[in-house]
Amino acid sequence: MNEKILGSGSMFMKRFFNLDTTAYKSGALDSRTKEMLGLVASMVLRCDDCISYHLGKCYEEGITKEEVFEIFSIANLVGGSICIPHTRRAVEYWDALEEEGKSN
Repeated sequence: MNEKILGSGSMFMKRFFNLDTTAYKSGALDSRTKEMLGLVASMVLRCDDCISYHLGKCYEEGITKEEVFEIFSIANLVGGSICIPHTRRAVEYWDALEEEGKSN
């Protein structure tokens, strides 16, 4: 759907997408750290699409399962027990990423 959104000609959407892309590039904080922050924020906001996106980026950045579970701990501490269902789905998706990585 991103192609359709960006193809709509909306300058606002193009700029917003560019802002998002630029924000996650390494700067004072490296992109790895920024993806971990994005994952915590997504879990606290309870956005499964965003959680999956940031989990995938974390996987690409080489973040370990142990690190992911610490990220989940922070997200649940900040967000409260309402984050537990999202943590369950996140663990399921992380497992799928690891399985896919083993088969490649």
